[in-house]
Amino acid sequence: MEASASIVVTGAAGFIGSCMVSWLNSQGYRNLILVDDFGVETKRPNWEKAAYANLVERQSFFEWVSLHQPTIDLIIHLGARTDTTEFNYAIHEELNLVYSQDIWHLSVKENIPLVYASSAATYGDGALGYKDDHSIVNQLQPLNPYGVSKNEFDKWALAQTSVPPSWAGLKFFNVYGPNEYHKGRMASVIWHSVKQICENGQVKLFKSHRPDFKDGQQLRDFIYVKDLLEVIGWMSQLMLDQSWEANNNGLFNLGTGIARSFHDLAVASFRGLD
Repeated sequence: MEASASIVVTGAAGFIGSCMVSWLNSQGYRNLILVDDFGVETKRPNWEKAAYANLVERQSFFEWVSLHQPTIDLIIHLGARTDTTEFNYAIHEELNLVYSQDIWHLSVKENIPLVYASSAATYGDGALGYKDDHSIVNQLQPLNPYGVSKNEFDKWALAQTSVPPSWAGLKFFNVYGPNEYHKGRMASVIWHSVKQICENGQVKLFKSHRPDFKDGQQLRDFIYVKDLLEVIGWMSQLMLDQSWEANNNGLFNLGTGIARSFHDLAVASFRGLD
């Protein structure tokens, strides 16, 4: 990527978004347009030291673009409502579906490459497997409104005939790393494990509700946020260089490809704190 490129990062005050901004800054990018709800004080430490060109409130973004007509070379859309315990679908629909559709329309209209965050939550209980195959997207049965909203946008995107010049929807698996302190109960299992070890010297593991898995032996694919950013950066480079071919457009899993148990995670957390 050329360091002069103008890049929009939505969700820039959140966990992955703020890490994305830090990564871009580390690569020399300063011409960044950061989009989020910046009035949330608990997130301020995530972005206040970042280098950027513009800070734009999420609800004002499209009006701001219309007014200022900025040059935008790439959109990295990471903003979302990610609370899997929020069961009011309308909240997820507004932020994860409708707003994402508006981002898509902007990308199409202005011919801007787009990378957006989908989620492995779209796979539900995994009955259909975890393959990023477009042919199964319409059959997936997510387990919560968050997963449903993410899958609805994936389905919608795949059905579009008017598309950005290049685009990728990335199904993030279980991401962990710095800048997630503000997420509370929705922070990663690793974050909570380390917190429990520091406070109590022990970790409480999840009880299993399946006879084929013992307590703490449930499996998840955990990916460190910096590894995730490297992949996004690589894809972004191809898009900005116009090296991304149209037949690459679509959905991609983004994890390590290796599932680990919660017990393994707890053991690794103890070792890491020794």
